[in-house]
Amino acid sequence: MLTPSTRDRIVEVADNLFYECGFEATSFADVAAAVGISRGNFYYHFKTKDAILDAVIERRMERTRAMLGGWQIEAANPRERILSFVHVLITNQTKIMAFGCPVGTLCSELAKLEHVAQGRAAEIFGLFREWLAEQFWELGASDRAGALAMRLLSWSQGVAVMATAFRDEDFIRKEVAEIEHWLASLPSLSPSN
Repeated sequence: MLTPSTRDRIVEVADNLFYECGFEATSFADVAAAVGISRGNFYYHFKTKDAILDAVIERRMERTRAMLGGWQIEAANPRERILSFVHVLITNQTKIMAFGCPVGTLCSELAKLEHVAQGRAAEIFGLFREWLAEQFWELGASDRAGALAMRLLSWSQGVAVMATAFRDEDFIRKEVAEIEHWLASLPSLSPSN
């Protein structure tokens, strides 16, 4: 197993801090201290906070692509792949209840800051939307695939926001069950596909 480079470790730690504390509230000093390096060593790798943000967004894009690719391989059909997406709400419920959705919280914060990187961060949602639309298309939704993908993506984000607000695991489970029921009941989508 390869030991992560100092740069990779900085990006990993910054990603976690941006998620748990927020981008604006996280300083160079916070990241350097969490990594355990001097500020000089830190500046060798990243000159600006925006450069770290760019690296964090790229890391999240890579991890999202890998997760979607894994679901593509692991699940036998598009319906099971969509359910893999939905079940992330349960798999990550502890972190979601504490900090929200990592993508949603970052996009919201960057939008409030009118930060230039907000569009780039939103591209992560774009990866999910495109992937979900492909799954719905394979299920026979054709011209509705994009709308169904957005419906599911927005529903899951709403669940994440309410889970953070109320810290209620039962709510998450109930909403996941509702999403599963909705998916099974969509007209012209065969559950056997």
